[in-house]
Amino acid sequence: MAAEPDALSRRTALEAHAAETLGCTRCRLAQGRTQVVYGVGDPDADLMFVGEAPGFHEDKQGYPFVGSAGKLLDRLLAGIDLSRKDVYVANVLKCRPPGNRDPQPDEIEACEAHLFRQLELIQPKLVATLGNFATKLLSGKPAGITRVHGRPQEALVGGRTVTLYPIYHPAAALYTPALLKALEEDFARIPGLLAGSGGVVAPQEAQVIQFPVAPAPVAAPAAPPDEQLGLF
Repeated sequence: MAAEPDALSRRTALEAHAAETLGCTRCRLAQGRTQVVYGVGDPDADLMFVGEAPGFHEDKQGYPFVGSAGKLLDRLLAGIDLSRKDVYVANVLKCRPPGNRDPQPDEIEACEAHLFRQLELIQPKLVATLGNFATKLLSGKPAGITRVHGRPQEALVGGRTVTLYPIYHPAAALYTPALLKALEEDFARIPGLLAGSGGVVAPQEAQVIQFPVAPAPVAAPAAPPDEQLGLF
């Protein structure tokens, strides 16, 4: 079935915005990137995932979530009968931070308008924020992901009221396997939220999962080059 005229105009505007963003030089990250990683998926998707920033492989290929975390994301989507073609996937930052370090406040500020424009054009019903940075930016609240994961909440984003659904970043489950069950349980609620039967802001506080204390720097193993560590 042909897309509605409004949907067609939004698709065209999204393509134009993507082309414009490819030449962005608003922050220092433009100097070290291979390419801008804009986003990928269905421009008319009801479900949008927002992660943190491109990693090593994303920077090389130009697509978000193509590393180990991306494979887990695909598996989690398959578990609720969805695939990449059914959703839209983007990040807070469109360029890879050096060494996959955490995004800096001025980088987020410089890049957030790109994400807000994507949200405005795609008009998703449900926005799953993956990890701390996306959750704090879009909710406008300081609570960390360990306290708010699995608790949908309403937010005004891009001039529209949407349901934000904070969940752990898939990479977090790779580094801390105990989080995988929580991530699977949070994903299992997505179909109900899309159908409007998931409820907003559950009355009970989400389970707080304690993260292991990091070893001393001299003994810390090197992080793999394709994932972020500041996800909690």
